[in-house]
Amino acid sequence: MKYLETLNSEQKEAVVTTDGALLVLAGAGSGKTRVITYRILHLIASGVAPRNILAVTFTNKAAKEMRERVTKLLGEEPSAARAVSESQPTVTTFHSFGVLVLREHHERLGLRRHFTIYDRADSVRALKAALEKAGYSPKQFEPRKILGIISRAKGDSLTREEFTESARTYPERVASQVWEYYERALRGEHALDFDDLLLRTRTLLSNNPDVLEMYRERYTHIHVDEYQDTNKVQYAIARMLAGTRANICVVGDIDQNIYSWRGADINNILQFEKHFPNAKVVLLEENYRSTKTIISASNTIIEKNTKRIPKTVFTNNADGDALSLYTAYNESDEALYVATTSKEMIASGVRPSEIAVLYRANYQSRALEDAFLNSGVPYQMLGTRFFERKEIKDILSFLRLALNPESSGDLSRIINVPVRGIGKITLLKILEGKRDTLTGATALKVAHFFDFIAEIRETVKYKRLSDTLKFIIKMSGLEAELKKGGEEELERLENMRELVSLSVRYDEYEPLIAAEHLLEDAALQSDQDELKETQDAVRLMTVHSAKGLEFPYVFIVGLEEGLFPHERLSDEGIDTEEERRLFYVALTRAGKKIFLSYAHVRTIYGSQRVNIASSFVHDLKDEHIESANPTESGFERTILLD
Repeated sequence: MKYLETLNSEQKEAVVTTDGALLVLAGAGSGKTRVITYRILHLIASGVAPRNILAVTFTNKAAKEMRERVTKLLGEEPSAARAVSESQPTVTTFHSFGVLVLREHHERLGLRRHFTIYDRADSVRALKAALEKAGYSPKQFEPRKILGIISRAKGDSLTREEFTESARTYPERVASQVWEYYERALRGEHALDFDDLLLRTRTLLSNNPDVLEMYRERYTHIHVDEYQDTNKVQYAIARMLAGTRANICVVGDIDQNIYSWRGADINNILQFEKHFPNAKVVLLEENYRSTKTIISASNTIIEKNTKRIPKTVFTNNADGDALSLYTAYNESDEALYVATTSKEMIASGVRPSEIAVLYRANYQSRALEDAFLNSGVPYQMLGTRFFERKEIKDILSFLRLALNPESSGDLSRIINVPVRGIGKITLLKILEGKRDTLTGATALKVAHFFDFIAEIRETVKYKRLSDTLKFIIKMSGLEAELKKGGEEELERLENMRELVSLSVRYDEYEPLIAAEHLLEDAALQSDQDELKETQDAVRLMTVHSAKGLEFPYVFIVGLEEGLFPHERLSDEGIDTEEERRLFYVALTRAGKKIFLSYAHVRTIYGSQRVNIASSFVHDLKDEHIESANPTESGFERTILLD
């Protein structure tokens, strides 16, 4: 097995340990994805049927990359070629796995097979209506906050009934009441929200031993990537699937646990050996990504945390440059420094896509965008998601309504798109089941609309998905209307055509399955799924969005006390150690060079605030840092007092 010769001793140990529970503690840049993909290859080469292997991760992008790497490896290994011709391993995300399970057993749950998956906007809309039905004002209780309480409860593996029993605070009691109305709305539309995909999967497996046993027999070898980011419900699903056989391999890094505010439970990885007695632990400590200087600096930062399993990441790479520290007057000065330095690097031969600018809070992007625009430096900012654009959601709503006629949210969205003279009163009558009371021209308009939806329903059964989307864009009247508009309308039409181009990748599936996959991917997208790999531009993103990515050159901006680490720690449920882990994640995204910066003055919500340098900056050793300021500027690393 020559492929084993390409692994270091620790990676090889993890790959060949195929029986029982295995915890792989993988430092940043240590090849954790390599371990998972080679382990899958080794299992298949050793005689395990590909269909019996499951690997789950967190983003569509990560799952896609892992699938591609597995496919490539299997194609290069003769001993695995025959096996994969008969079946394939399942490499997916947690939520997509939930969709798979729920679709296969939709009848037990009283759901349509083509149930609707609510995205965040759908959930907020339904939650606002649920608040009002429960007798509360959305002005009194912010719908997003109530939704956040419900979401966190579902992530903690609590049903509505269980949460109601445990509710202690007034907002929690309000949320428990609103949850009931919210659940009714979901049930009425044959819809599930993002968190239901996991909670309902856990409930299904818990309450149906025959179903659980079926999946245990199907998936005899389980892999979980980014295990430090799992919440209670994800842990429950993984543990149930593993069963007494316990052939489960989890890979993660405690030092990169940065999602507690989403419900990620660091105890899942800290207590793995307690959950799975006799588990084997393998440490991957050699970093293949970064210079010695970057590794030394990041080790210095993370070693101050106490809630971790000790490990010391090292590298055999070159020493590399010191971290540059720029002390700016304000956020505009800081942004100009970043844009100008990026422009100089690009002029020297660095590709724009090799540069990333990371920030703690989204509002920091405004000054950066202005500077990059004024400097003429190409950039791409993560945050404006393609599938959240109005015109794209309109097209997908036509498709969703065709597959799920109970989806009143989609009906409300597109019954008058483009304008066809169907008003709110008419819509209300339709939603109340009083369509038969409509008369005259109104009844005719409504009939034409539903005839069109029926045509889509038939078209999607036998035509390629890309052709179905072309049919919707043309026959809905949207194409003709947008062609008559100005530049903004034509741009919206181009976005629709981009959706058609994107959908071609699904044309390899049966038409209905293709539509399911597109709608699923649209609902479950993450920030990283928006990265256009073909676009050669500097990437601007939050540190949270950058996790799992790597770039030769990284700017980390806004390193001020109160911003990074963030001052709203208690409000956000983030502890100081998590902020330190977040800075560690930022540092370890870089391969060759890191640029740090902070501003003495920053305008936040219209008010200027005088800042001192982040405690993280002072934690770094002098040998790690060099000043990027002109000597005559007078700016220093020392704390500035107002």
